[in-house]
Amino acid sequence: MQDYLRLADQLAADIAAGALRPGDRLAPQRQFAVQHAIATSTAARVYAELTRRGLAVGEVGRGTFVRAGRSAVAGGPGDMGGASAPLVNLAYNFPILADQGATLAESLAALMSPEVITAALQPVGTGGTASIRDLTAAFLARAGWQPQPAHVHFAGNGRQAIAAAIAALIPRGGRLGVEAVTYPMVQTLAARLGVRLVPLATDESGLLPGALASAYSKDGLDAVYLQPTLHNPLGTTMPASRRAEIADLLERLDLYAIEDAVYSFLRDDPAPLAAHAAGRTIFVESLSKRIAPGLTAGFAVVPAGLADAVSGGIRSGGWAANGFALAAAAHWFADGTADALTAAKRADAAARQRVAAAQLAGFNVAADPVSYHCWWELPPPWRADTFVAAAAQLGIAVTPAAAFAVSPGQAPSAVRLALASPP
Repeated sequence: MQDYLRLADQLAADIAAGALRPGDRLAPQRQFAVQHAIATSTAARVYAELTRRGLAVGEVGRGTFVRAGRSAVAGGPGDMGGASAPLVNLAYNFPILADQGATLAESLAALMSPEVITAALQPVGTGGTASIRDLTAAFLARAGWQPQPAHVHFAGNGRQAIAAAIAALIPRGGRLGVEAVTYPMVQTLAARLGVRLVPLATDESGLLPGALASAYSKDGLDAVYLQPTLHNPLGTTMPASRRAEIADLLERLDLYAIEDAVYSFLRDDPAPLAAHAAGRTIFVESLSKRIAPGLTAGFAVVPAGLADAVSGGIRSGGWAANGFALAAAAHWFADGTADALTAAKRADAAARQRVAAAQLAGFNVAADPVSYHCWWELPPPWRADTFVAAAAQLGIAVTPAAAFAVSPGQAPSAVRLALASPP
């Protein structure tokens, strides 16, 4: 094993064990190099590897810091044992209702037959079956938008569907436009696929069309990734008028968009960007938030001209859906279980937002009243890194803005509060 990977593994183990806590500042790279008798360039590779794994974040002029709660968050509740586990996890954002295990068990009983299990043991193509496509297309429909069943493709989860879309649209070394503050996993996926991210400015209505046009005209873009509904972490929802502007721009620039709609199940409207730009948008959804991350499937509604590229990306990445997960999803769509859980989670998210709004009254908190997260711009003298460290000392895990910022050193003094996990 190369030296830098061995040292990165040692630091990762210290973070997992709680010896290095969220918000802790790592030694300057030159000092780390001296301590470990390695070249400064090797130390830089160690820190870059930790950043790539999502365990650390660098801030220009300030240093490199341990990111919030990775060891406790990455695997979910099952990984939260040990001394470093947070007492209150406001970083983990997969809503699982107290009674949903019983609800799903009752529904799945109908699938426990030799015929269904035998079918689920077979390999699953990216297009599933005609019946599953029909059920999924009907389930994804909203606000007057109805995807065509033939355009539905399946992956193991939403992240894999996004990865396949990026691989299909952007060559290695290509450029993907993203909101300047965005879902951290997109940064990880882009790095692994050799894609460069281009941060794009936003306002309270979402991505600015002018920012997209400017980036395209300056150095070119191969595609754009955005979260129009209940943006993670900002909580904004792009109005229909802005979606129409973005759709017109995509057409004019001959550009494709990846629409991440993983939180859109919490709202009925507006219609997705795909409704405005069906031929220019890959729409991605999943069951990770709607149902649970432990038994999930990812869905991509793909324009006909991109079907082969996305399907090939799913296959080559090993990102195909699990047969039983697809059978379960189809059953939940058909018997109303998925609709019932959606309604219950909407009520749950709204109730949690009311608690957060009451407790944080007077602070600068941005949140949609139906969302499972808040964006808190901290008051002086707090900085995000010191706030995260102080919260961790009290057994509370939160995520600093730096985890979402595409440009290092450009993160605001803010944290995301994920509301799904605490009872």
